[in-house]
Amino acid sequence: MIKRIWHGWTTPENAETYHEILTNVVIPGFEAKAIAGYLGIEVLRRDLESEIEFITIMSFRSRSDIIAFLGQDYERSYVPDVARTVLKRWEQTAQHYELCTKRSHKE
Repeated sequence: MIKRIWHGWTTPENAETYHEILTNVVIPGFEAKAIAGYLGIEVLRRDLESEIEFITIMSFRSRSDIIAFLGQDYERSYVPDVARTVLKRWEQTAQHYELCTKRSHKE
């Protein structure tokens, strides 16, 4: 499994708007493409002093699935225009990691 990790930052005033755009427009639009090998997405949020950081962690079956979707320049960011309107800044590339170990703990 490959994890595609990307960071974006917005202002505190735009944080809720960005989260709504991400969860109600961007992610459903991405999932509507029915991309082979796409397994899901996680969204993380961290409040900083003057901005809010969002991290997306997308899971794919393989790197070749990501390349099939984005092409040979698969590390470039996928930031739709609607999200760009409320983001303050974002990474121009995403990082890709192979999942080596996953453990769950039951209480």
